[in-house]
Parts: sequence; C-alpha cells; structure tokens
Amino acid sequence: MNKYGPIVLLLILILFPLVIQNSYYQHLMILVLMWVVIGSGWNVIAGYTGQVSFGDAAFFGTGAYTAGILSTKLGLSAWWGMAFGGFMAMAIAFPFGWICFRLRGAYFALASLALNEVMRHIATIWESLTDGMVGIMIMPSFISKIPYYYIALALAVLSVITVQIVMKSKWGYYFLSIREDQDAAESLGIDTHHYKMLSLNIAAFLTGMAGALFMNYMGFIDPEVVFSLHDISIMAILVGIVGGVGTLYGPVVGAFVMVAVHEFFRTGFFGFFK
Repeated sequence: MNKYGPIVLLLILILFPLVIQNSYYQHLMILVLMWVVIGSGWNVIAGYTGQVSFGDAAFFGTGAYTAGILSTKLGLSAWWGMAFGGFMAMAIAFPFGWICFRLRGAYFALASLALNEVMRHIATIWESLTDGMVGIMIMPSFISKIPYYYIALALAVLSVITVQIVMKSKWGYYFLSIREDQDAAESLGIDTHHYKMLSLNIAAFLTGMAGALFMNYMGFIDPEVVFSLHDISIMAILVGIVGGVGTLYGPVVGAFVMVAVHEFFRTGFFGFFK
C-alpha cells in the first residue's frame, strides 16, 4: 500500500455513514471495524511474534462481560467497559502467559484453546455474577448506528497505529526475532518469555476493548456468543491469514473479506437462493 493509501481509505471510512445511510450496511461496517481491532491483536501475538493463539474468544468475552457487569451489577455505564475491558483481558492473559509460554508451537495453541473453554465454563456457572446462560442485556445508548460506527472506527484506527508504533520500536524487533528463531534470540540475550508476555498482553488489551464495544453495540451477550471458538477465535485467525500474516494492514483487508464472506453465506448468497 502506497503512502497515500491509508489516508484515502480513512477518508472513505469517515464519509461512509454520511453517504450510505442504509442501517444494514452501516451494521456490516461496524462489524468490519471491530474485526480490524481483533485481527490486529491476533496479528501481534501470532503474525509478528509467531505464537499461534486460539485464545481470542477468552479475551473478547472478558471485555464484553466487563462492560456488561459494570452496567448490571455496579450501575455504571457500560461504556466504562471500553476503559476497563482491555485491562481485565490483560488480567486473564498475564497468568496464562506466565505459565503457558513455557510451551511452544502446537502445545501453546492447545493451551490457548483450553483457556477459551475455561472462561466459557466460568461465565456459565458463576450465575451470581454473569447470570449464566440467561446472559446479560443492557439498553442501547444510541438509536442510530452512526455513533457506534465512529467509535468503532476510532478504535480500529487506534489499533492499527498502536501496532505500527510497537513494531517500529525495540519491542517489535524482539517480537520478530522470537518469531524467526526463539533459540537464536535467547542466545543473543533476549528475554523471550518477557517479550512474548508483552506481545500477548497487547493482543489481549485490543481484543478486550473490541469485546466491550460489542457489548455496548449489540446490547446482549451470553457465554455461547462471546466465548465461541468458531465465531471469535477461528474468525480472528482467518482475518489474520486472509489479510496477510505479519503485515500492518493485513487485518484491515482480512476483516473486509471475512465479514463479506460470512454475510454472503449467512444470507443465502444475499438472498439469491431464498
């Protein structure tokens, strides 16, 4: 992408809801922007650091439940979840990474898969906090989709810029060295466990914020929705792979493609076979 491409794309996205006022297409674009955030997080840990993770649903669901619990249990605005959801996801990621980064390759991927199931079961059985399978419902803050769109756009832009800054820093070079050859990185004195922890927590923070946005936008969550392996974790991986693993704008491309493909099949080829 040339140097003017991102600016042109951003201008198009800013103008989109003002030109396209159909709420269905605005809804799809909100989902695209949400997946840009999630895909950017996955790209940090898997694309740049080389630690393939299936744990996005655990962080996404944690962020979503943070927003929901703040509203239903503490009487605060669910939008505070945008501030705290990412940190709560990091609180889950830290002990998980501390223990499981002793594992490599497929073993770490399986551990992250187990984390999803652990979090889903906790959300299901801790009914006094999460309301279990009944789920959490909140009143929407806005009737129009436009405020949600611009909040999602701001979060997506912030995610891409954050990843760009991180990857141009010393951390980024350490992440890449771990991806290319962890043993060689350790032989050069790089604390690979420490930098993998940093990478995981960046990914968890971004994904947790996306989960909090989802709670505010959709207004309802339950364990099967936000801790879903195929709807969240697998989708995050596909967004990263389709767009281009280890590329800054890969999650942007992947989000557009995968949301379009998902909607294409969900609607029966946009109603063609109905």
